[in-house]
Amino acid sequence: MSYGNPAQYIKQLYVTQECSKNDYAREIIERSQLPVTIIDDRSQPDIPGQYPDNLTQGKHHLLLCRNRGQFFKPCPGTREYTCCEYQVLNIGMGCPMDCVYCILQAYLNNPWISFFVNIDDLMAELDTAFATEPDRFWRIGTGEFTDSLALDSLTRFSPHLVNYMRDKKRAVLELKSKSVVIENLKGLDHGGRTLVAWSLNSGSIMEQEEIRTASFEERLAAAAQCADWGYRLAFHFDPIILHDNWQQGYRKTIRRLFEVVPADQICWISLGALRYLPSLKAIATSRFPGSRFFYQEFIDGLDGKARYFRTQRVEMYKLIADELARFVKSETCVYFCMESDNIWQEVFGFSPEEKGGLGAMLDRSVNE
Repeated sequence: MSYGNPAQYIKQLYVTQECSKNDYAREIIERSQLPVTIIDDRSQPDIPGQYPDNLTQGKHHLLLCRNRGQFFKPCPGTREYTCCEYQVLNIGMGCPMDCVYCILQAYLNNPWISFFVNIDDLMAELDTAFATEPDRFWRIGTGEFTDSLALDSLTRFSPHLVNYMRDKKRAVLELKSKSVVIENLKGLDHGGRTLVAWSLNSGSIMEQEEIRTASFEERLAAAAQCADWGYRLAFHFDPIILHDNWQQGYRKTIRRLFEVVPADQICWISLGALRYLPSLKAIATSRFPGSRFFYQEFIDGLDGKARYFRTQRVEMYKLIADELARFVKSETCVYFCMESDNIWQEVFGFSPEEKGGLGAMLDRSVNE
């Protein structure tokens, strides 16, 4: 079975009482054709077992609810490493896909997936932010706590966002995915304000460690289709994982990427070596005992996350950056996600501050 559309893994829908009359929630319910359970506003889906042991089962369950917190906030980067000043738009929590390395396993504590249906509040929050800082340029993404498109066949939320963003000249939206649910993007007047992005990796990592995700070739075909629809693109090599024949694996991915996707429509490509909260190792190795990469050598980074030794990171980064340099256009920003200035200097020969800061580098790549 192909999981290009991972929403097919959802088998049960829950809706909180307060959202059961919400027009958007009703639209999703009708479209889903799934069994529906209405629960009290403060109740939770009843998934047997304890977290994280019930996480695999929980991914069959989707809760439509209200976000009572903030939708829009800065990416939770750390001061110790260079952050790109990305802004997170939180449309839901959890994901039907199941990557072995996924940080959400340790970050969240609910086994089910949540999607927020009070989208009028979300848009109002964006309106307020844009009005409060009218001269700021905003780079926004929905892929921090969930996948941007994995549930889009059920929610059809992407057109709401794309249509909202199309006239926002001081902002750009990035929809980042490991799925290929792009049908709802077709025919939209996006105004160049939405980028569609995919996470990529070495072939063996995508095949073995990214469960229920679209295949590499499916991702490339979807990217090429979006480019044909006029969307600009982005790609993320994150996490870069040390494994047998990693050099050949990453080179092959990069060469195939540029055989299929037009280089002049790629705004940015990020690189980030595997890093994880200490609590993730026990969860992931228990859930995926066949995976071995957590047993490699790591050190504690300045942010408290386990990281490869600096020499190992630099070796991997240099190979991938050199390979990318053969194909990328000069206006494409190739950058590190959460690395130190020392690593920037060693791999690229400059630090972000020399070019106005990483945020400015990315802003230029999407505005030039």
